[in-house]
Amino acid sequence: MIERLLKNELSRKRWRTFKKRKLAMAAMIGLLVMTFLTFLAPILANSKPIYINFKGKSYWPIFAEYRATEFGVSDSMVVDFRKLKLSDDDTAIWPVVNWDPFESNRKVDTYPSAPSDVNWFGTDDRGRDVFTRILYGFKYSIIYAVVVWVFSTIMGIIVGGVMGYFGGRVDFFGLRFVEIFSTVPSFFLLLILISLFTPSLTLLVIISSIFGWVGISYYVRGEFLKNRNREFVEAARATGVPTWKILFKHILPNSLIPVITFAPFTIAGHIAGLASLDFLGFGLEIPTPSWGELLAQAHKNFTIAWWLAVFPSGALFLTLVMMNLVGEGVRDAFDPRKT
Repeated sequence: MIERLLKNELSRKRWRTFKKRKLAMAAMIGLLVMTFLTFLAPILANSKPIYINFKGKSYWPIFAEYRATEFGVSDSMVVDFRKLKLSDDDTAIWPVVNWDPFESNRKVDTYPSAPSDVNWFGTDDRGRDVFTRILYGFKYSIIYAVVVWVFSTIMGIIVGGVMGYFGGRVDFFGLRFVEIFSTVPSFFLLLILISLFTPSLTLLVIISSIFGWVGISYYVRGEFLKNRNREFVEAARATGVPTWKILFKHILPNSLIPVITFAPFTIAGHIAGLASLDFLGFGLEIPTPSWGELLAQAHKNFTIAWWLAVFPSGALFLTLVMMNLVGEGVRDAFDPRKT
């Protein structure tokens, strides 16, 4: 019980230290808001109404598919809700932005078109709303970055923990393997592997995780080497505690500071990495909304479509800055000299 109270008190000290960095707190709130909004994107930006009361019946087009005949449409399989004739008794509640990420604005003369009241951030080279694609695109970026971080961290902890705890030949040969693996040009190999298969979010996560664990394994190995001969570990060995329990219950919780401290910086790197892959055409499958794909369009149309460069790059820059500010706050919170 006392140990738990001490841990809780330490956690409270770390939280107070983190809160002292106003920019870190603001950045964390900003990232949470962005994440919340991107997962609510179908409700915020869509070409279908959220709710419609048509001829006395209630429909939720965003959440369910309905046959066109239910709305009196007989010449098409798909309902264009914008053209649906509503009577005075009918009601429709629309999203804030009336575009989905795959729909083209056919009322403009040329693509890409400049920002307007209809398309706040303009359209891309296929007439799709840039704001909507930025909003939807962040979901894929954050999912990719967090999932890759989780998998690569688990692999790094396993490899680094085994080397650090057992030492000797296990550490010697294991470290040689990690050093060889670290010399592989992972980004170029990633491009080659992706080019051999159909790009998808799952494939990108798997391949990126294979090469993302090397850095964290060094830090975990050092922590395990430091903690394996501590008094509480020797006491656990003396009482006959199994090795796996010593590793995961006694040493690992006391070796996670580097993992937690580097997490925001690592996630930021993965977000930038996905944008780079999409920019080069090796990322998410077209027409998935992507910040890197918008920047690739900006590169092709840099003389006529400034908005394709300004808004996606601004979103990417803001996200990376906030991630790094959060990382600095976490680093200070886990600094023993400040807690």
